[in-house]
Amino acid sequence: MRTYGSWFRFVAVAEAFSWAGLLIAMLFKYGFGLPEGVTVLGWVHGLVFTAYVVTCLVVFSPLRWPFRTLVLGLIASVPPLASVAFERWTHRRGLLTTRESTEPTFWGHVGHVLRTLN
Repeated sequence: MRTYGSWFRFVAVAEAFSWAGLLIAMLFKYGFGLPEGVTVLGWVHGLVFTAYVVTCLVVFSPLRWPFRTLVLGLIASVPPLASVAFERWTHRRGLLTTRESTEPTFWGHVGHVLRTLN
């Protein structure tokens, strides 16, 4: 995982697997009265979900995603397995590769504004 795109792909797939695991654990909890799986996988999914959201916020600037793509990525964290669909969509459109540009990134703009305000 040497690139922003590969890191994002890894976290997106991990988020989908943790969602699937949580859904299976919920089946065991409500179908068979075994709540232990939800306790463990709920905690794991919470960590991976948070990692996915943070990863989206970190990679959208260096990958030069439009703000709309970032919003779609964050929305994709909510429905089960949608993070994988979003990852595949961004991969097909070439949004997981760093593009060369002379324009500053989003975080570069934020830093400039903060320096200007001080």
